[in-house]
Amino acid sequence: MKKILNEVRQHLMTGVSHMIPFVVAGGVLIAFSIMLSGVKAGSGADVTNPMLKNLLNLGVAGFTMMVPVLAGYIAYSIADRPGLAPGMIGGYLAGQIGAGFLGGIIAGIIAGYVANWIKGWSVPEILRPIMPIFVIPLLATIIVGSLLQYVVGVPISNFMAGLTSWLKAMSDGSQVVFGIILGAMIAFDMGGPINKTAFLFGAGLIEQGVYTVMGPIAVAICIPPLAMALATTLAPNKYTSQERQAGKGAFFMGLIGITEGAIPFAAADPIRVIPSIVTGSAIGGAIAAVSGVGDHAPHGGPIVLPVVDNRLMFIVAVIVGVLISALMVNMLKKEVTEEVPEVEEGADELDLEFDLD
Repeated sequence: MKKILNEVRQHLMTGVSHMIPFVVAGGVLIAFSIMLSGVKAGSGADVTNPMLKNLLNLGVAGFTMMVPVLAGYIAYSIADRPGLAPGMIGGYLAGQIGAGFLGGIIAGIIAGYVANWIKGWSVPEILRPIMPIFVIPLLATIIVGSLLQYVVGVPISNFMAGLTSWLKAMSDGSQVVFGIILGAMIAFDMGGPINKTAFLFGAGLIEQGVYTVMGPIAVAICIPPLAMALATTLAPNKYTSQERQAGKGAFFMGLIGITEGAIPFAAADPIRVIPSIVTGSAIGGAIAAVSGVGDHAPHGGPIVLPVVDNRLMFIVAVIVGVLISALMVNMLKKEVTEEVPEVEEGADELDLEFDLD
């Protein structure tokens, strides 16, 4: 069992190592464009300058590629080049159906093992040359795509609708519990269906003049990336060199309220990272809820301070949440014993000689 977990972790690390440049480049470009444009009450990020808008679009493109690259290289790690196309296509579909990075991980693992399974088929000699460049990617893509669209997609849609109804019922109860729930949901999948449900719920209430739901959400949004930035600074020996670089980018993303800045860390080590950031965000959300922190913009992070009610407690909630998450994740993580191997020189060159054994 331990051997299997180590293999899966290695596949995840391969996907993460290729994904990090997309997260950092996309996130910093988005952060830079929003930072120079500001946030408006009622509408959120207000990027109108043409040059900054172009930077924003570039950043969004980087983020759009993030999950497909993660899934693609997880599949590549498992099945070599035949897994790359079905993995990336599966990752793209995971983004389209709102499954987030967790859906991308699942898509990559399925694509990789399906492609590996097909590679093991005994086929006539005449078919062997076209197996890795045609048959394996085609069949694996069909299988992964069908599973995501028909098996995963509909339950996610129904799940989000059910979560929204549940949040409406919970909003009339204890503010502490409600704040904990909102904060935990935001941090759990960082842009996935659970995160989006909480965010859209809070953003929708802004139009009705209710700002105290978006307040805890705005606090929780920035805690995961800021916490991981702090964690990599406090205990650099527990992170790979790539993760330490990602921590620097996560800091800027946290300031602008881009929760996805913590995804590389969560994807590489979900068992330790996700509970840590969920705990910090839940506590930060609870502090904000009890203190009556309100946010007039559908956005999060310190950049929304100009449109926040009770700014002092907003800052306190963020600091407490960040400290708890950073300290907790560093307590759980062990020192890094080996770095993720770099991509071999010339690995991107086309090689049609595949070993199907």
